[in-house]
Amino acid sequence: EKEVSAFSTWEKELHKIVFDPRYLLLTSKERKQVFDKYVKERAEEERREKRNKLKERKDEYRRLMEEASLHGKSSFGDFAQKYGKDDRFKNIEKMRERESLFNEFLLEVRKREKEEKNLRREQVKRDFFSLLREHSEIDRHSRWSDAKKRVDSDPRYKNVDSSAVREDWFREYLKILKDERKREKERDRERRDKDRRDKGEKGDRGDKEKETKVENESEQDAETDAEQEKEKEKEKAARVEASLREREKEVQRTLAVHLRDRDNEREQHKHDEAVQHFKALLADLVRNSELVWREAKRQLRKDHRWELAELLEREEKEKLFTEHIEQLSKKKKEKFRELLNETQDVTLSSSWKEVRKLIKDDPRYSKFSSSEKKCEREFKDYIKDKMVAAKADIRELLQETKLITHKTLTMVKENEGAMKEIEEILKKDKRYLELDHIPEERQELVMGYLEDLEKRGPPPPPTASEPSRRSTK
Repeated sequence: EKEVSAFSTWEKELHKIVFDPRYLLLTSKERKQVFDKYVKERAEEERREKRNKLKERKDEYRRLMEEASLHGKSSFGDFAQKYGKDDRFKNIEKMRERESLFNEFLLEVRKREKEEKNLRREQVKRDFFSLLREHSEIDRHSRWSDAKKRVDSDPRYKNVDSSAVREDWFREYLKILKDERKREKERDRERRDKDRRDKGEKGDRGDKEKETKVENESEQDAETDAEQEKEKEKEKAARVEASLREREKEVQRTLAVHLRDRDNEREQHKHDEAVQHFKALLADLVRNSELVWREAKRQLRKDHRWELAELLEREEKEKLFTEHIEQLSKKKKEKFRELLNETQDVTLSSSWKEVRKLIKDDPRYSKFSSSEKKCEREFKDYIKDKMVAAKADIRELLQETKLITHKTLTMVKENEGAMKEIEEILKKDKRYLELDHIPEERQELVMGYLEDLEKRGPPPPPTASEPSRRSTK
């Protein structure tokens, strides 16, 4: 009534009952004794209730597992995922305990499945033996090859899952028949001995005939057993021979694969050698980058190494020739540009006519090309590349100039002298002077840079983080 805890002490629970009129009905000693007795009984009762409740929850959990139709290969993960929201699953508080109960139940399921499987197998075996007994023509002297033709259409024959098991069970059945026959002979012999003792010598002749008959039957059984043993050995030898033939075929297939791989490697090696010979031939005989394939081929055919590359197709030879010509052109182009870089009087404003006079005596000029137009075209490409690099240098110079800020454009617009002051500073650098021959274009580059600075605005303070790293709130 006062919700006194069965697992607490007298001192802690006293405040709950001290103000009740019934508290004074007992003496102090009696109160303590009654409290201790109540606590003991109540504690035992609560433990019993807790055990019953836990047992009830476990029983509910077991019923849940039974309803889930679990099998021997079920997993706790799948079970928990499917039934995790069921109250019977949640009532078992700890996941470890749920899994432990699941594993215990699964052991029972597997044991039951194994027993059922064994029972089914035994039943199938009994049915198979019954099938054999129904055929009186199948006796202890029968052979499996003959017997199975008589029973292979029966469902009890088909219920046996493999032919090897059927044959083993057939031999076991024959052994049973032989054992039965032996026991029958033993009983006949005992009966004859008893009759002989009862009748004396009167029945000796008949008994001898019976004994002779039994001995003949025993010899016949022994011969049958020997024949069956020979047949069994013969079948075993046939299986071994078939296995050896299959193994030999497998070895032949594997060997064929290895031989094919070896042949492919040999062909690849020969091909690589032919490529190396042809490349060496090109390096020795083709040194003019303006030579075409048709002309080069006539020269190459005269060399004995041409035959060493006979494995290569015409398209592959032409491809290797083209790659060789491209490599020659690249080297000559590098040497030609190296010559232009070393010539001090070559500037961005130089004309081809002026430059040609300066470099015409250098071997690198004559080796580059015999075509004047080709040399001029390469010179113009060189100047174009240098111009792009010079403009990039101007922009780099502007970035390095501390005087130029996001406010510079406004200052230039308001005061013409500001621009002249900037130009005076820039003229002290060689990179600015490189574009003296195109002052208008250089001016546009500077103004474009100032406009970009103004659009970007003031730079962030040194302590500010990069825009991509700033937190968005």
